[in-house]
Amino acid sequence: MEVIAPAARPLGKSTREAFGEALRDLGYARPDVVVVDADLNTSTRTQLFAVAFPDRFYNVGIAESNLVGVASGLAACGKQVWIASFGVFLLANAFDQLRMSVALPRLNVKLVGTHTGITVGEDGPSQMAVEDMALACALAGVRVFVPADEVETRAMVQAAAEIDGPVYIRCGRPPVPVVHESGCVFRPGRATVLREGSDLTLAANGIMVAASLDAAEELARQGLSARVLNLSSVKPIDEDALEQAARETGALVVAEEHLAHGGLGSIVARVLSARYPVPLGFVNLGDTYAESGEPRALVERYGLTAGAIAQAARAVVLRKPT
Repeated sequence: MEVIAPAARPLGKSTREAFGEALRDLGYARPDVVVVDADLNTSTRTQLFAVAFPDRFYNVGIAESNLVGVASGLAACGKQVWIASFGVFLLANAFDQLRMSVALPRLNVKLVGTHTGITVGEDGPSQMAVEDMALACALAGVRVFVPADEVETRAMVQAAAEIDGPVYIRCGRPPVPVVHESGCVFRPGRATVLREGSDLTLAANGIMVAASLDAAEELARQGLSARVLNLSSVKPIDEDALEQAARETGALVVAEEHLAHGGLGSIVARVLSARYPVPLGFVNLGDTYAESGEPRALVERYGLTAGAIAQAARAVVLRKPT
């Protein structure tokens, strides 16, 4: 595990914007790449690819199941296909097609869900993908990645392009703080230590990585040393890094912008229950859908904050054996 973090955390671009830029750049390097969208290209940012390569871009209209069907056909013909939609439309609406036409034959289709989590904000719960990690992880042979910032998103697109098979990348709508140094390398199946610590580990992905770094600073002022582990590769997950964190720090808090069941926390618990059980705490959406609202207000209302992570950390440290 490498310790990689910038000295400060300026606000960067959204991960969906970084995805669109990286996809356009990939198009210049890979003539076999084609993109299919379902009438959301200005929102998913595949529009950037469409402008650069209009003959390699296909808009199938508001029909996510057809989106997946068309993509699987193109992939079966030897293309590397990237498809994008709101995460809830792609994983929930088209799950059967993803299972039968992409996952089962293990075709070279890259799935990108934008507008995931409750930070979709004012669009409301019908647009919020809060169970998409669980759905994607349930598809056999599909890798699942969740970037923390624009830098990691670009590296993730490059890494996904080198994989021969299906990948799901979970992107978000709002701008997020930059937590990685420019030029970082994303390695599937590898975690990244963004801050060292010895009393416990804060494990997170997506928007909760920056929140975990903020929580670690709050805990440091209170005398607790928290390691921050970015688990951007959800499937495969870095089991060795998790075991090392458990052995060296003795407790973990897992933070995610997702429902409690089937997400990152469930995966971490499964791994550590088998390899090195330690006290665990969880910060997530629990078992509820959110409501429409301003993104910052929603993360406060549903407890996806640095303060909530710090509170969970203080509680889990008390459960460490003496």
